[in-house]
Amino acid sequence: MRAAAARHLSPFAASLSASARHMAAAASAAAADPGTAYKLLLSCPAGLPRSRVSVKFDHSFDRIPHPDAALEESISEIWNQRLQKNPSLYNGTKFRYGGHAVHCKDEPNKEYCVSFHLGLTDYRTFVGTNLNPLWEKFLVPSEDDSVRCQHTSNPLGNGAIVETSDEKIIVLQRSYNVGEFPGYYVFPGGHSEPEEIGILGHQADEKDPSLLSERVSQEMFDGIIREVVEETGVPANSLTEPVFIGISCREMNVRPTAFFFTKCSIDSSGVYELYSRAQDGYESTKMYAVPEEELRGMTERMPGCHCGGVALYEMMKKADKTS
Repeated sequence: MRAAAARHLSPFAASLSASARHMAAAASAAAADPGTAYKLLLSCPAGLPRSRVSVKFDHSFDRIPHPDAALEESISEIWNQRLQKNPSLYNGTKFRYGGHAVHCKDEPNKEYCVSFHLGLTDYRTFVGTNLNPLWEKFLVPSEDDSVRCQHTSNPLGNGAIVETSDEKIIVLQRSYNVGEFPGYYVFPGGHSEPEEIGILGHQADEKDPSLLSERVSQEMFDGIIREVVEETGVPANSLTEPVFIGISCREMNVRPTAFFFTKCSIDSSGVYELYSRAQDGYESTKMYAVPEEELRGMTERMPGCHCGGVALYEMMKKADKTS
């Protein structure tokens, strides 16, 4: 049985007892549906603003090919099979999650900061490794998640916990046309896009790597706002600056997702109206605005990485009440 785990948390994370009830419910749900199982790679319950989140963007965080040639060849085979079924598939470039580091700023208050370790991957490799029926064969036995997943694509997804002005949380129901988890409940999100900031590949002659990493870091925050606007129809100026609350990983297919929290100045009825005009019926078919206590019931039909997002949100709320 794969129960939801909470390993590899930041030493600055809130106590796991903050979400003990949710974890127990998640473990039960995971027994019934393995796709809901997750682990938390990092928890930042205080919510980190852009100034405390950075990126180390480097080719050293790219995927390492698997030594098994047949397994590597299966990547192309699976991609070609997908293309035959859906010729419109686009092999877009994605940021690859290669781990993270936590450090303290050299200041009197010693605020802790997080640095993402990101490389590059693409959708083709994601389909051929993480979504491969043999995906577990790509894994390396290790407690270090970056080592364990060194042969998988591991594109870093993003998710937003959006709280309306009447304190409801926005949840979407995925369309039955999508490939992964059709009909499941998810938070608005997707991926930050390298192409949005002009990155198509690694440049050997990059003049200012630190400036490039800064642009990637900004895209982490710009990207999640873009996803919320596109998927819900709310205007960007109705959203507060997002804060980073942690990273969740779905156990099935090892899917990492960075979660952010933002408040919307529009109430739930207004958001419903905007969504009805914005949604195209492909990514999602329905929107819900639910109070915090109703989220737990929805985790029985949420992909694991989003179940982890619920746990991260609950830990943030708990920390906020005790601060």
